[in-house]
Amino acid sequence: MLDLITRANAWLNGLVWGPPMLVLLMGTGLLLLFVTRGVQFRHLGTALGEVLGRLRRPSTGEGSVTPFQAVATALASTVGVGNIAGVATAIAIGGPGSLFWLWISGLLGMGTKFAEIVVALHYRERDASGIMRGGAMYTLRKIGLPWLGGVFALFTSLAAFGIGNMVQANSVAQSLQASFGVAPALVGGVLVVLAGMVILGGIRRIAAFAEVLVPFMAILYVAGTLVVLLTHLPEIPGAFGLVFEGAFSGSAATGGFAGSTIMLALRYGIARGLFSNEAGLGSAPLVHAAASTDHPVRQGMYGIFEVFVDTLLICTTTGLVILVTGAWESGETGAALSGRAFAAGLPGEWGHLVVTTALVLFAFSTLIGWSFYGETGIVYLLGSRAAVPYRLLWLVFIYLGAVGSLHVVWDIADTLNGLMAIPNLISVLLSIPLLRRLQREFFARSAA
Repeated sequence: MLDLITRANAWLNGLVWGPPMLVLLMGTGLLLLFVTRGVQFRHLGTALGEVLGRLRRPSTGEGSVTPFQAVATALASTVGVGNIAGVATAIAIGGPGSLFWLWISGLLGMGTKFAEIVVALHYRERDASGIMRGGAMYTLRKIGLPWLGGVFALFTSLAAFGIGNMVQANSVAQSLQASFGVAPALVGGVLVVLAGMVILGGIRRIAAFAEVLVPFMAILYVAGTLVVLLTHLPEIPGAFGLVFEGAFSGSAATGGFAGSTIMLALRYGIARGLFSNEAGLGSAPLVHAAASTDHPVRQGMYGIFEVFVDTLLICTTTGLVILVTGAWESGETGAALSGRAFAAGLPGEWGHLVVTTALVLFAFSTLIGWSFYGETGIVYLLGSRAAVPYRLLWLVFIYLGAVGSLHVVWDIADTLNGLMAIPNLISVLLSIPLLRRLQREFFARSAA
């Protein structure tokens, strides 16, 4: 039975992440680049100033959490195992050139995430418990496609158990077992208790927790990568050369990567980019829709900032560490490859400690953030009374993920990622006239 599921998912995954999906993702990103007149480039400074300049200012408008708490929760969900293991897997399979396509995915993704957040904020609504909710399912219902909204909500509530729950819990358990010999069952139990203390309090407690954890873990990890890069300054130009050469020539490493091609680099760069920053997936708008803000476009600026931090900062530094240390030619893949790179770049046990600590914190933050995503999907389908049962079920699956073997779950999560993107992108594309109107309105008011 398991073999049948594996083969069926492999077939579906090939369709979901084949050329049509790459065309849909990249095509939507390119279209939005023109529709928004390159908002991610023209207003990057505005986005950075909006986020960093308003950390201590009171928020205005309706909502359940502050704008920064919303972006912190979204980053808690996106800055996860994908930033460590996902980037390493892309380089291991697609070669250094995959990092270039990951950048392209990120640059276009900044505009995509801006658009999907703006649209979600416009169509958001309060549920019966008073929580502000929004996302592709609400957008699709408002524009006359409620059945497609239900499909997106179903994919979200199911995909969350894979990408946001079991995969993350398993990564923590495996990492702590390998590094410190801690039994997975013990790790699972501790994760359930810690996650329960946050998740059972709902979005307000999740957001308050993320507001503290995310800046701490991001600064800690980036500091570790910068130490490695500063001690390998002479190798950095060569690393960039490998990236650009691999992106356009399909050149592969000599240590077991002979199958690397331009298509592999493109496919894995874009796929891992989406797995990491989730632009186009439709997940981040689910929490951004809860933010207190006076205009949808203002919160959309936080989406630009989010992808900038996740992909262009954290993923890039991870990839460069793997390349400058030469670890990418070792034959390792995933988190093991990142671990080898940091071990080679930092003295003593510091390398393993940085990777292990970051992986645990990143994965735990994703566990917390994605619980709200899945909850929003189930609340849309079954009503607000389904929220607490979903949270309790979430805790059960954390334990199952920690003690189980998840190769099949990881593959299925990758497939569900793509399936979530389709209805979400449809909702964004059908809302382009609204997006253009809201953008013109906001920047005209800002300039006045």
